[in-house]
Amino acid sequence: MEAASVPARRPAASILDRIRGVLGRIGLPILLLALPVAFGVNDLITEGDLSRLGNNLVDGLSNGAIWALVALGYTLVYGIIELINFAHGEVFMIGSFVAFGFAGTLGLTLATGPLGLVAGLLVTLLVCMIASGALNVMIERVAYRPLRDAPKLTALVAAVGFSFILQNVGILWLGGSQRGIPDLIGSQAVLFDAFGVTVSRGDVLAVAATVPLVALLTAFVSRSRMGRAMRATAQDPEAARLMGINVDTTIAVTFLLGGLLAGAAGLIYALYQTTIWFFQGFLAGLIAFTAAVMGGIGNLRGAVLGGLIIGCIQQISDNRVEVLGPEWTPAVVFAYLVLIMVLKPQGLLGEETREAG
Repeated sequence: MEAASVPARRPAASILDRIRGVLGRIGLPILLLALPVAFGVNDLITEGDLSRLGNNLVDGLSNGAIWALVALGYTLVYGIIELINFAHGEVFMIGSFVAFGFAGTLGLTLATGPLGLVAGLLVTLLVCMIASGALNVMIERVAYRPLRDAPKLTALVAAVGFSFILQNVGILWLGGSQRGIPDLIGSQAVLFDAFGVTVSRGDVLAVAATVPLVALLTAFVSRSRMGRAMRATAQDPEAARLMGINVDTTIAVTFLLGGLLAGAAGLIYALYQTTIWFFQGFLAGLIAFTAAVMGGIGNLRGAVLGGLIIGCIQQISDNRVEVLGPEWTPAVVFAYLVLIMVLKPQGLLGEETREAG
């Protein structure tokens, strides 16, 4: 009679493993809430209300909505071909420049009238999206497609090269200084005020334009035939090709979608900030890439969440001159990124991605 086999015992978890497990469950919520809760308590003690924090969060969400649109372009491209498209920030910048030029061509001013202004801005939005989308597809066709089988570093260098090319296009277009644009929507005009928290037209524009665009993108990726092709290509390009999917077309559509969102973000940014310049793409691209990584690169919801979180962190840090101030904002943002990566390396909503062959 054979002796019954006894399953091997797992070694008891060490104290360090238990600590890591606890941090994995509660560390992220504590980390994300640490800054607003700390300053909220300070406001209650020193000022007696939370209106300052509330205004920071409102402005942060509107800024974060713009970063979310740009971050979606990074996460879409990485999810398909595992490439960081460092020229994407400049595609966003070109969107703002197109908005400035086309709105001037249409002669849009505050005197245009509400109906004419809304119609003109909608047309400008379409033009910006088409221009940025076409530019992104051109970049993919000229710079990335010929290097698809080359080492990843080669395509990365090409992306950086295109970034500098587009920056110089911006300098030739509008010069090296910041350019003010007409405040067509009265971005700082207060729509309503509740308990000292004000919501301006610019805040409403940023959120109201971002929400339907994100919803349309999510529906397209999850329900359309091309969206299914994109998800299949992201999982295994060779298997997708064997199943009859045109991988080249699918990748081009992915770049088109990212460019469309960048163009929309460019117009919203121009209307919200009322200033544009050639270097805004580098700064916005760095922030949006950070948002995509923080949320989980390759995950659409993660890119949106990361953009909103970074927008709020930036605004809170910028308006706390007595403690932090604008000069500390980049350090605070990247400190958050590092801590989140330590606690959850794949990002807040990150998923496992395929390994490169």
